Parts: sequence; C-alpha cells; structure tokens
Amino acid sequence: MTLSLYIARRFLRTFGTVFMVFFGILFLIDIIEQLRRFSDKGIGMGQAAHLAALSVPESLYRILPLIMILSAIALFLGLARSSELVVVRAAGRSGLRFLVTPVIVALALGSLAVAVLNPLVAATSKEYDALWARLAQGRDSALSISDAGLWLRQGSPEGQTVIHSRRASGDGTELFGATFLTFDGAGVPQRRIEAASARLDQGYWELDDAKIWDLTAANPETAARSEAAAVIPSDLTRDAIRDSFGTPSAIPVWDLPDYIAGLERAGFSARSHQVWLQMELAQPLLLAAMVLVAAGFTMRHARFGRTGTMVLFALLGGFSIFFLRNFAQVLGENGQIPILMAAWVPPLAAAMLATGLLLHLEDG
Repeated sequence: MTLSLYIARRFLRTFGTVFMVFFGILFLIDIIEQLRRFSDKGIGMGQAAHLAALSVPESLYRILPLIMILSAIALFLGLARSSELVVVRAAGRSGLRFLVTPVIVALALGSLAVAVLNPLVAATSKEYDALWARLAQGRDSALSISDAGLWLRQGSPEGQTVIHSRRASGDGTELFGATFLTFDGAGVPQRRIEAASARLDQGYWELDDAKIWDLTAANPETAARSEAAAVIPSDLTRDAIRDSFGTPSAIPVWDLPDYIAGLERAGFSARSHQVWLQMELAQPLLLAAMVLVAAGFTMRHARFGRTGTMVLFALLGGFSIFFLRNFAQVLGENGQIPILMAAWVPPLAAAMLATGLLLHLEDG
C-alpha cells in the first residue's frame, strides 16, 4: 500500500509538472497569436491575455492524451534511472502488478477531466467564441436550439427579425412551421409572418403559404392578408447558420444528451455531437492506454541501453493512437463507421496491444 501511494504521488507530481509546462507554452503562444490576429482592433496585452486564458484550456484538453504519455514516460524513466524498478521487482512485485497504480491514476485523472475539466473548457471556449465574434464580426451567434424548436436572428438597416421554427432541415436553410417577427430600430414590433415553410436563398427567405400581420395597424387581425408566396430579405447564409452551432466541445458533457435530443427534435443531425459524447466517455480508457504504451517501451532498466530509441518508439506509439482516434472521429461524424466503434475501438485496441507487449516482455 505504501509503495502504491508513493507511485501515485510521484505520477501525479510528474503529470502536474508536464501539464503546467504545456500551459505556459501555449499561453505565451496564444497571447502572441491574439495580438497578431486583432492588431487592427487595437487590443492591448491585458485583453490578449484574457482571450488566451479563455482559449488555452480547450487546446490543453485536446492534447491531454499526449500530456499523459509524456508524463508516463518521464515517470518510468525516472524510476529506471534511480533503480527503483529493480528494487520493486526484487521485492517480488511483477511489472504488471506495479502498473496497476499508474493505470488507476490515469483512469481517475480521465474521469476527473471529463466530469470537471470538460464543463470548464466548455464554458471558457463558449466565452472565447462570443468575445471573438464581437471583436471580429461585431455580432453574436445567430442560432439557438431549445425545447420549443429552432430560433434564428437576423439584422437589417431597418431593425431585427426573430425567426422561430418547429422543425428545420439538416443545414438550417429550410424551415417548417416558421414565424417571422420583425422589430424596428427601437425594438417595437412591426410585422408578424407565419409560413408553412421557408427556404433560404441568396439574400432572402422564400416563404410558402404565408399569412402577414401588420402590427402597427389598429386591428392587426382584420388587416392581415394571406399570400401563396412571399419574400423576406436576409443577411443570413448557410455558412453563418452552420457556424452558429459551434463545436460539440463547447457544450458541457452533462448537457450533451439534452442538447442532442433538442437537435434531433429540430430536425438537425446530431451525429457529430453523439460521437463527441462517446469519445468523452472513452477518455479515461484512452489515458490508461497511453500509460500502458509508455510502460511497454520505457519500463526497463537504464543499463539495457537504447533509452532514446525506446522513448522515440513510445512517442510514436502515442502520436499514432492520437492520430487514429482523430481519424476515427472524422469517420464516425461522416457516418463511415458506427459511433461506438469510432469512440471506443482506438483506446481499446491501444490498451490491448500495449498489454500484449507488456505480457511478452514480462513473461514471454
């Protein structure tokens, strides 16, 4: 028990050191990038640091598996150089039994990252996107999904138009059961339009079976008129609607199931969000697999030589798993492979292959 606690403390200390080193490097790089990107906006060092502090957590979270494998390599190399691995084996503890503690720590860190760090990253990335949109585009997101359906907002020199739809096409350019409510510059309602369907074309919405109310009239209902087809100018585009969704990583993992259900009720495809949810659930297993990969190549005595080569092999193995996971994510989002396969097969395969290598080295 004492040995396990010692290994756990040492692993946590190593992981914390590597994590903070990466945080410092990425933070400095991001500050420079923000200053370059918004140089024409005249932002200062403080505002650039604020943007960088909001952006860096997402970058760190994405490379967490690589941080884990670097921490595991540093741990095993340190134990090998101090001959502590030899002492552990001489005491009768096998290499596989010794690895139980680092694997448990990796699983715990992965679970903590998904439960705590994921919502924190979602909050900071959402705030960063909002600040970036205000600085770069001068406006916020144009889309929102709720239990009541889909909400859009568009602007014009005359005022704002709020759009509500019970259902929409996969890209948000075709609405069903749509309502358009137009406001003037002072925020006073001017017109309401209900249409059976609406299609977004180049610079306008094309409405079918529309009914129009003039809200400035004394009795809007008596002044209402029906039209088989109508046109409403719009500054929205297909890309603007798509970009308004943001990335699945901007949604806390605890809220993803409800968000996915809302997307599907609105008629949108939630496949990318489903893939991301499953990948988050598989994150602890992936971190444990990274520890096993690092152990397979570096948990050996330093006097055996070829330490640099083994470290290189471990790094190549970790980067290969990281690349395979991202590649499987793309395939899963495109529907080329099932969602569960995209999320769970890469970490499972990595863990099994690394365990096989360890069994061969320990008992083969």
